[in-house]
Amino acid sequence: MFARTIASMLVLVLLVAAPSVATSPDPMETIRKPIDALIAILNDPKYKVPGTKAVQREEIWKMVEPMFDFVEISKRTVARNWIDFSESEKAAFTDVFSRFLGNTYIDKIQGEYHNEKVVYLGQDLFSDRYAEVKTQILRKTVQVPVNYRLLKNNAGQWKVYDIIVEGVSLVKNYRTQFASILQKDKPATLIEMLNAKLTEQNNRLSANG
Repeated sequence: MFARTIASMLVLVLLVAAPSVATSPDPMETIRKPIDALIAILNDPKYKVPGTKAVQREEIWKMVEPMFDFVEISKRTVARNWIDFSESEKAAFTDVFSRFLGNTYIDKIQGEYHNEKVVYLGQDLFSDRYAEVKTQILRKTVQVPVNYRLLKNNAGQWKVYDIIVEGVSLVKNYRTQFASILQKDKPATLIEMLNAKLTEQNNRLSANG
């Protein structure tokens, strides 16, 4: 009897002391939560006031940036050329490219959003590490398919590494552009070009509020 009581107490102590295991969101939730937050920010009346676009961009970036694996995106956009980048060049390229992409797509969203709705169609799990989430943007006269491809990282988190809009891959689009540059120029040249484009972007966005 005494032994059973001790055993029961030990089990109780172990259950209480055991750290709770945080369940990582599935691919669908990884996409749904930031996208819903993004739409809420776009619909927030306080950002309808002139001169608030920059603040809105910052808030959108805070919501969507964590859902992407920009190292993986960068690696895939330069493909086999990645091995020609030094470690410092890989870091510099990832940094400038992520900020360039953020500016490009947030600016596009701010300029073209007109109360469209996003429908979450489903998710395909290709393995324990790769998945695709299928969505549609519903506009008045058209439905735009937007699919997100995700990779589970070493920390067990799903991260987006490519977006397919109407069948066109973001990664493949930039891979084609960067391949033509890297055929004749070094990685440092590509990084310089992106930095110049980023400066132009920032100046234009600042001028537009």
